Amino acid sequence: MRIVALVSGVVTGVGYRRFVQGKARDLGLAGSAENISEGRVEVVAEGGQAELERLVHWLNRGPAHARVSAVDVQWAAATGMKEFHIF
Repeated sequence: MRIVALVSGVVTGVGYRRFVQGKARDLGLAGSAENISEGRVEVVAEGGQAELERLVHWLNRGPAHARVSAVDVQWAAATGMKEFHIF
């Protein structure tokens, strides 16, 4: 499975992408986290459904200094990503 999540709120400049990378790696997921327009972060992750659902839980929490206001998630078929990167 694959998710593409757009995360809104105070999620840039607070270690959010590094936090997501750590959680994704702990869960055995591949993908990426990238700052995009309007101060949002786009998270793409692939792996098992249960692990992805757990990651979505963490996306809604974020690190201590983040203030997540919304996480919009779209599910799709995996494309074969191998590692988790920050852009």
